[in-house]
Amino acid sequence: MVRVAAVQYEVGTDVAANLATSLRMIDSAAAEGAALIVLPEFCNHLSWYESPERAHRLACRHGDPFLTAIAARAATHGVHVKIGITLARTSDRTTGTSLLYGPTGELLGEADKQVLMGAENDHLSPGTAVGPIIATPVGRLGMYACMEGVICEVTRGLALRGAQVLLNSLNSFATDEAGLHIPVRAAENKVWVVAANKVGPLIPTDQQASVSKRLGVPPEWLHGAGESQIVAPDGSVVARAPRTGEAVVVADIDPAAADAERARHLATRRPSRYGPIAAPSLGRAAPAGAPTLPVAVVRGAAPLVRQAAAEGALLIVLPEDCPVTVEEAAEAVRESAAHVVTGNGTLVGRDGRIAAAEIYRLPWGRLKVIVGEAARHPEEFRLAALADADVVAVPFTPREPWELRLGLLERAAENRLNIVAAGQDGPDGLAGAILDLSPDFTLWTAWQGPFTGQISHPVVTHVKNTDLLVQGTLSPAQSVNRLVSRNTDLVGGRPWRLAEALLEGPRQ
Repeated sequence: MVRVAAVQYEVGTDVAANLATSLRMIDSAAAEGAALIVLPEFCNHLSWYESPERAHRLACRHGDPFLTAIAARAATHGVHVKIGITLARTSDRTTGTSLLYGPTGELLGEADKQVLMGAENDHLSPGTAVGPIIATPVGRLGMYACMEGVICEVTRGLALRGAQVLLNSLNSFATDEAGLHIPVRAAENKVWVVAANKVGPLIPTDQQASVSKRLGVPPEWLHGAGESQIVAPDGSVVARAPRTGEAVVVADIDPAAADAERARHLATRRPSRYGPIAAPSLGRAAPAGAPTLPVAVVRGAAPLVRQAAAEGALLIVLPEDCPVTVEEAAEAVRESAAHVVTGNGTLVGRDGRIAAAEIYRLPWGRLKVIVGEAARHPEEFRLAALADADVVAVPFTPREPWELRLGLLERAAENRLNIVAAGQDGPDGLAGAILDLSPDFTLWTAWQGPFTGQISHPVVTHVKNTDLLVQGTLSPAQSVNRLVSRNTDLVGGRPWRLAEALLEGPRQ
């Protein structure tokens, strides 16, 4: 067992003060017995600069007083320390970089951030190489940062290349980080995640009012969202810091505990299909779908399919291995414009079976069907987004709680896909979900409702084990909006040049 720590604190524009706080928090975590300590992102300076030149001047350099002090403190306590900083790479190139220092103060590895968020694109350059897998006495470690965990490629690549523990440094005000984007990366990859976020203002104090007014966001939401956490390979959070205030959270973990389960899980991927993920894409070409789409999950016999169609559902999804036949489904929707996705993934209309296709073009938009075990893997939904799907129908069998608490929610969020998932009775009392895309997405479009702090999260209607018919409404037209922030496209901005690991099987 290894004791690990995630620490959260405030960072400002005074580099010396930021260093002092970082060292004090390392001391606090070491006092708790941690052998591995994860600090937040951009610990050297608030990520807010007037120009790229100023960002470059204020960035760290290897061997400078800031990094020398961090390395020395790791050596003082004989611990591993992961820190996120800005790093001056060349005369004109600055990166957001994760550094890992070992228990004698040596630099064990570094990883440049591949996916930049919003204004980071104005003063930082994205990484041009994948981060290393670092073999240490505390496990095989992989590093990533903030926005890299809001999409699937970086963390998936680390797990496929052999990481057992992923270290995430964040600089985020988004409350859905703690509730969704952090824990899902542990569950879908069967790894531990140690994630450290900030608290306090993420924008200089003298500019908070003007920025708040310009974005239409209350100033209190422009603070780090805290809730630093340690997540087990099943997606359960074993330690979590509060929403506000400095904190150190620790947990004792077994890095190798999920090795066998991870190997079994990743072996069910289909990497021969995933080539488009590692290829350039031109952005969405298909037109927007309909503004709304009434849908239903039916977990019963054909009369319930007929009822759902009569009550207005245009897309009806049945669970995997549902006994309703193609003929019964066609008869049930004979007097309507509804389509049914059967338990084996067949699309049925009032005239019967529709020929299989990668993407079905229907009057309300573009439909993708993903069946069974494939629904456990993020790559399958990435392919759907790259094919400009608006809605994904998922007849499957939920096997673990994370699939419906985290997994499918993230598939909707990271790809901007509406999802209708239907399963037989599942664990945790859930059998499916209807996941609708909210128009309140990003800080760069006006919100229809009050700002909630959730930047990329679907509207969820759960389907319980006791439910036979659940109806809801999706928003196909919302799938065209993929800009989670200025210059940050959830699909087009994926690090496709560095996604080669996704085209291979797992390494051990």
